[in-house]
Amino acid sequence: MNATDDSAVDRTGSISAHSENFPTDLPDDHFDYLIVGAGSSGCVIARRLIDAGKKVCLIEAGGDETNPNIDHLNTLGLIWHSAQDWDYYTTPQPDAMNRKIHLPRGKVLGGSNALNAVIWVRGDAWDYEQWVDSGCPGWSWDEVLPVYKAIENYDGETTEARGTDGPMDVRIGYERNPIQEDMVTAGEQTGLTYNPDYNSGRVEGISRIQLNVRDDKRLNTWRAYLKPRLGDGNLTILTSTHARRLLLEDKTVTGLEVDFRGQVGTVCAGEVILTTGALASPELLMRSGIGPAAELRDVEVDPVHDLPGVGKNLQDHWLSPVIFTTGSRPVPMGEVAPAEVHLFWKSDPDLPVPDTQPLFFSVPMYAQDSAPNVQSGPEYGFTLQGGLVRPASRGEVRLSGPNPQDPALVDPNVLSEQADVDALVASVRQCREIGRAEALAHWQPREIFPGPEISDDELEDYVRGSVVTYHHQVGTCRMGQDETAVVDPSTFEVHGLEGLRIADASIMPQVPTGNTNAPTIMIAERAAAVLVGSSVEGITAPGR
Repeated sequence: MNATDDSAVDRTGSISAHSENFPTDLPDDHFDYLIVGAGSSGCVIARRLIDAGKKVCLIEAGGDETNPNIDHLNTLGLIWHSAQDWDYYTTPQPDAMNRKIHLPRGKVLGGSNALNAVIWVRGDAWDYEQWVDSGCPGWSWDEVLPVYKAIENYDGETTEARGTDGPMDVRIGYERNPIQEDMVTAGEQTGLTYNPDYNSGRVEGISRIQLNVRDDKRLNTWRAYLKPRLGDGNLTILTSTHARRLLLEDKTVTGLEVDFRGQVGTVCAGEVILTTGALASPELLMRSGIGPAAELRDVEVDPVHDLPGVGKNLQDHWLSPVIFTTGSRPVPMGEVAPAEVHLFWKSDPDLPVPDTQPLFFSVPMYAQDSAPNVQSGPEYGFTLQGGLVRPASRGEVRLSGPNPQDPALVDPNVLSEQADVDALVASVRQCREIGRAEALAHWQPREIFPGPEISDDELEDYVRGSVVTYHHQVGTCRMGQDETAVVDPSTFEVHGLEGLRIADASIMPQVPTGNTNAPTIMIAERAAAVLVGSSVEGITAPGR
């Protein structure tokens, strides 16, 4: 069955027609592979493994995608704080007015790819050279480019850099919002160069966003890769199933202890693959005694394998909104998405690649949990989000206690480096300039946040009080070969253990220049190539 064929799926979107894939009792089978997390990576790997004839169990803490807001990008904010959101918050951030910042993460089939804005960004070629330099041979731009091409079904200009036959639709030809088109022109009027394809390996410039949509609705890896294979006898999916701890015999992982709909039990497999992301993957390792030994003892967890890098190196991208009201004039909502334009820009011309990525919305995006107040305002307006995408700050994920109900402590250390503050301030300043450009003047915009009373030289406090996540946490189980690396960059195995691999955003050594969903899917395809022997055309394992 083709990866884009959905003929096996109940047209109502229900998965009940394939109850054989969704057992109501905990299975006692021994699986070839146990995959933890049905998000961007887990669905890809599960698909490739069952295609190769492997017996797979996929575990997901959430349930089916019954929330209608998942389909439509214009309502994605309504999924936040819902049953489909893990609803993480950071610890109080000293350099962001001591605020706790909301970090939405997907708790549903599709994972965070069911909550995000499906913006397809590979990153800059320079990013991958940095991965290589950090101790990850086999991860250069030239080596990951064929993987991206194999994933993509792109509807834009056909070039040697783009793929057109892959399972993930990448669309630039969707119906455009007139105010977003004016934003492109406004950016050019301020001196920015138009970049027709920011996924060519060079991101710099202002661009129309490429989206993962099909029939103008969200397309994630659950829908593109795995849902079409419901009914396959080799696939078992356990929903509403919380991973409690990994099962180890000496230094070999043999399975997982789970809470399956209130019943605690075990699932065993030849190998376990973690695809739960940069927050949950290190948490599960630490709950299993795998991580910094002294820190685990401090929270009464017995260490079984000392890996000091687990939970460290947390990176994220950050936004700060510039909001304009249009008074009584309504702003049209996009036919497909609320954001259709972004740009990549160097806050310092001597930088090797852009460090900012402003993102433009056709609605006022009032900042949650802001200080003193960017939380509400007029109904009609638009937002130019200043964006920081090459942060110097590094944070960590820690445990607060030994029990499954003890929350993980997520401390990104946002804006703890002055260079990050300076870059985000520069990005906000640029967004103010674009909002005042002639191309947008007929919308009669009036800046309400930061507000005309705050000069360009007085933006630091505003940025610290309004900064929110760009939803791109990475790096907490980074791949590499030094003493603080967690994952082998060629095999995806956790250093010092057998039977355990990680293949998600947590293994990225540095956050890419841009949205992280595309690189996560690329990582999943490369991990699958290791497991099945590079059987997918155009996709090779690292180092092969």
